[in-house]
Amino acid sequence: MMLFSGITFGMAQTESATDIVRKADERARGTKTMKSEMTIQIVRTNWTRDMEMKSWTKGEDYSLILITAPAREAGSAFLKRDKEVWNWMPNIERNIKLPPSMMGQSWMGTDFTNDDLVREASVVNDYTHKIIGSQIIAGRDTWKIEMTPKPKAAVVWGKVIVYIDKTDYIQLKSEMYDEDGELVNTMLMSDLKEMDGRLIPTRTELIPADKPGQKTVMIMKSAEFDRPIEDEFFTVQNMKRVK
Repeated sequence: MMLFSGITFGMAQTESATDIVRKADERARGTKTMKSEMTIQIVRTNWTRDMEMKSWTKGEDYSLILITAPAREAGSAFLKRDKEVWNWMPNIERNIKLPPSMMGQSWMGTDFTNDDLVREASVVNDYTHKIIGSQIIAGRDTWKIEMTPKPKAAVVWGKVIVYIDKTDYIQLKSEMYDEDGELVNTMLMSDLKEMDGRLIPTRTELIPADKPGQKTVMIMKSAEFDRPIEDEFFTVQNMKRVK
């Protein structure tokens, strides 16, 4: 998983929409780096499937995801380096470079897209941001912020609405729309816990709008923020040996 300018709603505070999105993004990923371990559960109407993964990120330019379970998928890795995205497939011992056209496709059979996980698009730099309201979510007052893609941005969604807590800058909900303005997915964040000195949501549910009974749940098991990671960690060669 994977979410302003003027007077905010109910607060005499001048803060730009972009600043709020940036603060929420940095809280979720760390200002410099983040290392995490997660469980992902794919829920369908008559079956479920679990996966385990590790993730490393550094700023907006680098990320690496390693699947650790189940055994048949263990060792599969995904790398983002600048604007390039790669997939290491150990069963055929091949690295595949993913073209931009694949960013909107399902990631490992989940309801997340490739872009949701490896974050080719930047929520800060590839969108314009506007406060359009406020809403109480799980007892917390949130900014309701509309994110629209910049003209030349290579993004998956036609529009994203995010809800960010006004006190701790925690994103609690997001809605992803297609280019026709139709709701595609809703993402709900909950179970706030402190990890490595930072309060973050540890449960993320991604719910497709047109597929009743279907969702993907991501559970954060551990997280470390802003520990040094060298750029050389995020290489195509390292995908094959990272553990």
